[in-house]
Amino acid sequence: MASTSNTLLSSNFYGSQIMFSPPTPKTIKSPLNFPFFHRNRKSQIAKSILDKKPNSSSSSQSSKTATSHAAFAALFLSSLTPQALAVDNATPPLPPPVIEAQPTMPSPSNSSPFAQNVLMTAPKPQSQSSDLPDGSQWRYSEFLNAVKKGKVERVRFSKDGSALQLTAIDGRRASVTVPNDPDLIDILAMNGVDISVAEGDSGNGLFSFIGNLLFPFLAFAGLFFLFRRSQGGPGGPGGLGGPMDFGRSKSKFQEVPETGVTFADVAGADQAKLELQEVVDFLKNPDKYTALGAKIPKGCLLVGPPGTGKTLLARAVSGEAGVPFFSCAASEFVELFVGVGASRVRDLFEKAKSKAPCIVFIDEIDAVGRQRGAGLGGGNDEREQTINQLLTEMDGFSGNSGVIVLAATNRPDVLDSALLRPGRFDRQVTVDRPDVAGRVKILQVHSRGKALAKDVDFEKIARRTPGFTGADLQNLMNEAAILAARRDLKEISKDEISDALERIIAGPEKKNAVVSEDKKKLVAYHEAGHALVGALMPEYDPVAKISIIPRGQAGGLTFFAPSEERLESGLYSRSYLENQMAVALGGRVAEEVIFGEENVTTGASNDFMQVSRVARQMVERFGFSKKIGQIAIGGPGGNPFLGQQMSSQKDYSMATADVVDSEVRELVETAYRRAKEIMTTHIDILHKLAQLLIEKETVDGEEFMSLFIDGKTELYVS
Repeated sequence: MASTSNTLLSSNFYGSQIMFSPPTPKTIKSPLNFPFFHRNRKSQIAKSILDKKPNSSSSSQSSKTATSHAAFAALFLSSLTPQALAVDNATPPLPPPVIEAQPTMPSPSNSSPFAQNVLMTAPKPQSQSSDLPDGSQWRYSEFLNAVKKGKVERVRFSKDGSALQLTAIDGRRASVTVPNDPDLIDILAMNGVDISVAEGDSGNGLFSFIGNLLFPFLAFAGLFFLFRRSQGGPGGPGGLGGPMDFGRSKSKFQEVPETGVTFADVAGADQAKLELQEVVDFLKNPDKYTALGAKIPKGCLLVGPPGTGKTLLARAVSGEAGVPFFSCAASEFVELFVGVGASRVRDLFEKAKSKAPCIVFIDEIDAVGRQRGAGLGGGNDEREQTINQLLTEMDGFSGNSGVIVLAATNRPDVLDSALLRPGRFDRQVTVDRPDVAGRVKILQVHSRGKALAKDVDFEKIARRTPGFTGADLQNLMNEAAILAARRDLKEISKDEISDALERIIAGPEKKNAVVSEDKKKLVAYHEAGHALVGALMPEYDPVAKISIIPRGQAGGLTFFAPSEERLESGLYSRSYLENQMAVALGGRVAEEVIFGEENVTTGASNDFMQVSRVARQMVERFGFSKKIGQIAIGGPGGNPFLGQQMSSQKDYSMATADVVDSEVRELVETAYRRAKEIMTTHIDILHKLAQLLIEKETVDGEEFMSLFIDGKTELYVS
């Protein structure tokens, strides 16, 4: 059997090439023991010198040569110092060569009695294979004894280093199982054994190919087994102790809640606080309610626009109640694998029942509580299994005593009706945008720790921020503080708050924007037209500020202060909507009056969109058209993913559509005519306001109203 070897080291010591190839992957000592190699090579050189026996017929010259060789060999051996002969203690040194002196017959040409040949030879070789082990499999101890006796010529290690095949000096071959011996390579090298490593047997290629094919399937089977263990399948009970806790709830638990928030830190939501305080009081004083036969609500759903403080209220409930509190997001229930969400819901409620009475807060519950599909457009089996499990845990066959569920969402319209029924969510607490008084309280809360100037009036700020939520007001005060720090001020004044408000509404100022004088004049007349029509329209919002400084995508802005009562009620009269369309068209009308119809720009594109939308809603939805009457047409279609019907065609004829279009056009033309009448009648005020804007770039409401007082103008009457 041919031997295949990889030469890993090839060095030339004294003209002899040493081949060394360590087995892999074992950790071995380096065979480069230079003192040993020096001694070994010197011994071989000496032996090669002494082994040269002279012939009996050699001349005296040959005798002299032999004598000199013997003397050189003796001198060479004597030059080996103990340091040069030192080798590893773990390996016994080689036995020194036996030196014999044999007299020879004197040469006929040299009759001197002192002339003789001294021959230094090694001992006579004995039987080379008399003490070698029998068989083709040697024990490791037998192999080491044979190596130390010099009866092993070469070895070839297997690719993994766990076995070797040896070749003895008599040609015999045997196999040896190799333990983890780090001194083996040193022993082989010191005894002159040729070392090689096999590249691998070609017979294993089929098994390697089969192993490569089976590995992905085995890996997938292992992952599936682990997943089944975590889900309580055959691999393990309930997934407890499993390496992958897919089915375990990720909710955060607090035995003694320390949120740092109480009801005193929540402002602007008095009605919501009142309803939640009853839940807290029920947990603290249950006898007060049970004596009257009252039962604690099983669930409270907090509903309101984003940023109104729903999560803040839940934290306040946690801080006030003093009972164990679980908090999580609904998105934590949904995973890639089907059934994980339902398992996590079960695990959450099992933990909650063990700590009852307690509170469970689920934020953004619409992530899993959406209305279940009607079969159109596919479905989400994982989400529907999760909501089914949630419905069962909140009010199922076994009941759920002592666990109060708080949930928050800003999309109550998409929630499943089974989730909203009494017995699951008994109360729906509306957390709406705060009114003026609520905004004042919120501003006071978010002004704690801020250095405010004496000119800051929370009442005025609250009236300038209609529709702002608690998060908006917090952002407003933070932006004002940042502006004050940027301007190297020690206090926050009303100017910083005003600039921060405009930044939030319209975007940051473009201070480095290059604006020509012609464009600046055009923008000034455009914004002056909006302000003039808005100021002279009856029952319309007063003008708060006019600016021609570019912000965001707008070249200029006109700020109106809307009525608080109108915003809260959401009721808009027909006259107000007609005035709103006229104000929106005031900018285009001013451009036409001052610059001519040929030089108008695209700056009124957003105004046209607003006018068209308001006019169409007046006709189709609000019943403000005599020809259409008090009917609503063209309503939006339902969402098929929410189980609603999808509108496939319009619910009115083409003739009705023509009437709608004509009514919309009539409303827009009427608004345009009213705006143009105001503009031509009070064109002198338009010029004064535009010139003031060109000079100052910003005009506030009080300065703007002074122009009307001087001009003695009156409101427009159609």
